[in-house]
Amino acid sequence: MIEEIKITRSIIKNAVDELLDNLDVDVIVGGGGPAGLVAATYLAKKGKSVVLFERKLSLGGGMWGGGMMFPKIVVQHEAKEILDDFKINYTQEEGYYVASSIEAVGKLVAGCADAGCKMFNCISVEDVMIREGRVNGVVINWTSVETAGLHVDPVTAKSKVVIEATGHPLEICKIVEKKTGRLNTKTGKIIGERSMWAEKAESEVVENTKEIYPGLYVCGMAANAAYGAPRMGPVFGGMLLSGRRAAQKIDENI
Repeated sequence: MIEEIKITRSIIKNAVDELLDNLDVDVIVGGGGPAGLVAATYLAKKGKSVVLFERKLSLGGGMWGGGMMFPKIVVQHEAKEILDDFKINYTQEEGYYVASSIEAVGKLVAGCADAGCKMFNCISVEDVMIREGRVNGVVINWTSVETAGLHVDPVTAKSKVVIEATGHPLEICKIVEKKTGRLNTKTGKIIGERSMWAEKAESEVVENTKEIYPGLYVCGMAANAAYGAPRMGPVFGGMLLSGRRAAQKIDENI
């Protein structure tokens, strides 16, 4: 039998040690949805040290619920290779593939862990570190602190690059826009997502995956929200491709 206090000590010690070991890394990913998970996985496979912070209890973003809580997602042919990389099962329809949203999330998270990315849940990015005109880290706190409205100071984590993958809320980009006054968009501001148009949104999300401010890359639905493209609904191929594209761009530059 394991004594309760030993269980407690083991949990706290190992959790704290892991966080301490990952406060100065190559890449920090803010948001554990499909795009963030894919980006983190491919970067970790390239040998980069990667940490992912997710504000909610569970990772997976909007993928869990499929379409209107029917637990299925659609992925177009261009992203089939990523489904195969993560060993996600699917059935083939005419020109696209259908997969279980639950299996997809489970295997994305497992693949991310297996690649060596360290993932922390219930942690929010509440600010960024900027040095000499470049984002070089994030300011983090427990999500519960924010939820309870407590006045508790945050701590910092340093990185060469930060990935904005918080989806519709665009939490990190909003912080950078507020603090710096300018992003790499047509207006210099967040343009905001348009109404749903899956076909257009799926192609534009990959095009919009780029460095939106020095040291800050945006991917997934956050990319379309930042650059004024449509939302896409339960079609997730663009999310997966955007995550891979972010990893490719970052790998070329750090």
